[in-house]
Amino acid sequence: MLRGNHPATVDAKGRLKIPAAFLGELRAFGEKFYVTSERGDCAMIYPLHVWDEIEAKLKNVSRHSRAKKKYLDVTNYFGQLVELDSQGRLLLPAVLRGAAELTGEVAVLGNQDQLTVWNNTRFQDRLNTNPLTQEDEKELGDLGI
Repeated sequence: MLRGNHPATVDAKGRLKIPAAFLGELRAFGEKFYVTSERGDCAMIYPLHVWDEIEAKLKNVSRHSRAKKKYLDVTNYFGQLVELDSQGRLLLPAVLRGAAELTGEVAVLGNQDQLTVWNNTRFQDRLNTNPLTQEDEKELGDLGI
């Protein structure tokens, strides 16, 4: 289970050094990952088998589905298949790096079966402008959390 926030660095060549806290678990998934985004605001790192499960579900949706087309357009535009190198680094796609402003120090957050990578300032702004509300807490309570 991938969880927590572990700061990391994106180097000048666009490579993300995976934090040690995540590296062992990621390597257990294999060496190939799909890096993408749904909005261009952060990078989402999926172990390839997790991304394959998403694509299998999408395959069962009509090709005429507007939501499916939009989702595939955006995740393909920002996405690339990447491999973990021997030093525990992944290359973030250039288009996504630029859109999400992923350079230097970044926040790497575990989200159960994937990682998200955020520009630190952008993520702090997101937390401040969209805090957990009482409505959110009620919804989580209704889910038993």
